[in-house]
Amino acid sequence: MSTYTVAVSESEQVDTSGETSIDAVSHLTSEARVEAALVTSDRPIKAARLAESTGLSKDEIREAIESLNDCYERTGRVFRILSVADGWQVMTLPEVAPVLARVLAARQQSHLTQAAMETLAIIAYRQPVLRAEIEAIRGVACGEVLRGLMERRLVRIAGRAEELGRPMLYGTTRDFLRAFGLGGIDDLPDVDGLERAPSWSPPKPAAVESTPRGQQTDPAEEPAQPSEA
Repeated sequence: MSTYTVAVSESEQVDTSGETSIDAVSHLTSEARVEAALVTSDRPIKAARLAESTGLSKDEIREAIESLNDCYERTGRVFRILSVADGWQVMTLPEVAPVLARVLAARQQSHLTQAAMETLAIIAYRQPVLRAEIEAIRGVACGEVLRGLMERRLVRIAGRAEELGRPMLYGTTRDFLRAFGLGGIDDLPDVDGLERAPSWSPPKPAAVESTPRGQQTDPAEEPAQPSEA
C-alpha cells in the first residue's frame, strides 16, 4: 500500500506561540483533531505524540480512529488509518495500487532538464549557495528552475546570508541523495572547474582587544614619564 498524505510547507505552519495548541483546537471534534494531525504527516505518528498534539487520551484517539475508519468505509473512501511501525498513518487501499503505479510512472518519466541538472550540480557542490552565484556561474536567471527543483524536493532553503537584504541560501535534500544513490555530499565525484566548497560562510567575529577590568598593564609597556629637574 502507498501512503496518502498532504504536506504542509514551513511557510504555512501556524504560529501558536500566543496560545496553547489545545486551546486553539478545543472547538474541534476528536475525529477532526486526529484526522488533521495524520493527513499532514508523511510518516507514522506514535500515539504519545498524537495525544500531545491533539489534547486527547490514547483511548480517545483509538475511538476517534475507529469512527473515522467507519466513516471512510461508509462513504467509499480509498484510504484508512492503520497502525504502522508503532504509530498511526493514513494509507491507501491495495485496490487502488494500479492507479498509484501510473502516477508514479508519470513522475519518473518527467526527467530533469539540462538547465535543472546544471543548477542542481552547482548547488550540490557549492552549498550553501546564493542564487546570485548560481546565476553568475550559469549566466542566466534561474528562478523558475529553482522553484522546479524545490517542488521535486531536491533543493531546499538552507538559511539566509548575513549580508544586505538577507538573501536566501540553497542546499540539497535527503531526497537528492536518495535520487542519485549517494550516502552523503562527500560522495559526489570530483568535477573539473567546479570547486567543492561552500560559496558562502558566516563572517568571523572581529577580535576585540581590550584590557580586562581590574587588570593592570605591564609597567614596561607604559610610556615613560618625564623626570622632574
